[in-house]
Amino acid sequence: MEANKKSFKMPHVFAVLMILMLFTTILTYVVPSGQFERIADPATGRPVLVPGSFQFVEKTDMIGFMDFFSSIYTGMVEGGIIMSSLLILSGSLFIIESTGTFSAGIHSLLGRTKGKEFSMVVTFYSVFVLFGVLGYGEGAYPFYPLIVGVIMALGYDRMTGAAVALVGSAVGFTSGLVNMFTTGIGQQLVGLPLFSGMGFRAVGLVIFYIIGLAFIYSYVKKIKKDPNNSLTKEEYLAQKESEEKGETVALTGARIAGLAGFFVLVCLQGYGALMWKWGLPQISGIYVVYALIMSAVFRIGPSDLSMRFTKGAERVLGAAMAIGFARSIMVLLNAGNILDTFIYYLSESLMGKGPFVTLLIVYGFITIFNFFVTSGSGKAVMVMPILSPLGNLLNINQQVMVLAYQYGDGFTNFLWPAGAMVCTAICGVDYGAWLKYAWKTFLSLIIAGYALVLVANAIGYGPF
Repeated sequence: MEANKKSFKMPHVFAVLMILMLFTTILTYVVPSGQFERIADPATGRPVLVPGSFQFVEKTDMIGFMDFFSSIYTGMVEGGIIMSSLLILSGSLFIIESTGTFSAGIHSLLGRTKGKEFSMVVTFYSVFVLFGVLGYGEGAYPFYPLIVGVIMALGYDRMTGAAVALVGSAVGFTSGLVNMFTTGIGQQLVGLPLFSGMGFRAVGLVIFYIIGLAFIYSYVKKIKKDPNNSLTKEEYLAQKESEEKGETVALTGARIAGLAGFFVLVCLQGYGALMWKWGLPQISGIYVVYALIMSAVFRIGPSDLSMRFTKGAERVLGAAMAIGFARSIMVLLNAGNILDTFIYYLSESLMGKGPFVTLLIVYGFITIFNFFVTSGSGKAVMVMPILSPLGNLLNINQQVMVLAYQYGDGFTNFLWPAGAMVCTAICGVDYGAWLKYAWKTFLSLIIAGYALVLVANAIGYGPF
């Protein structure tokens, strides 16, 4: 008699984030409340902490029953820009997807790359690395389902598609070449020239790129040899059986125009973000314009257009709401007045330590802190005003402190639940399965990041 063995499956993203919210609420009862004074930074206008101004404060308004649950609403409101852009971009992309344009492009691509499938994996991995370099972050979310579909059409499994998107994004975002949200803000807060020290960060990008790609190659080689090794085995085996049954979608003139328009759209998005300082509102706007132009090309009526847009937005509604739940954790931390306390304890633990230990503590703290606070720019304005004077006291260059911050922040956005569960939900991958794939990759990347920080300190990475 065969025993029924049930493998562990990660709870729904909402359930996990609610547990994290509960854990955060308990912390607000245990950790003393405190706060730093804040002043507006002359260069950026952002409020920054004043070193040495920390004071413990009395716990007055404790987080109660209704405060806990109303934080979900507040989190949704505070995450509204990201949530809205995700819905708009997904809705707009589905309009063109529903015309068969992407399917036709994929079939044409498959015909040209027969026997060279992994070269396309490398290409798409590189595209997501580039997205990350440009600081896309959440702006790349709508492309996740698209690239997962392409990678699966190339004969690989869903986990490979998720790895291409998430690891590629992590590598590019963490490298910080022109990432305004971590490197840019961090350098401005400590007075460094914007995006200075790019040569060393480019070396880091190459190292991270190779590590991420090596793990992807190892995985696809394993599942190609035996599909039972796939972390999405059931779906992949069914996919292998139906690969020969798919119908080819013709690449018509209208669909070629749609693909050309999509290429222009992506280039405009990158140029606008880099040169015109576009944010998610402007990027969302150009996707709506693209959808309207495509509706004219494919002669889609207003009512049909609206229905398709709604269907596309529905596909990421759960992931969009997860962003609000994740934001609720930050709401609770602020309500409990314990964020500044964590930063104060960090600064106290660093006093009197040498550079090696200091950088290890800074790097480890930012990595762990990212479990709760996923916003790179938010963490920068919290911790850089503390790290900067500590660097001066210990003769650690400001550029090294910024590097330690950006590397500590970036990788775990795609590993810790508050950030990664949103990404895996969009890709259609179970978070538990993702951890099985990702932990070795990200542990290697984190170790490599710390090694680079030590090298940067040893060579006097500057200009100061």
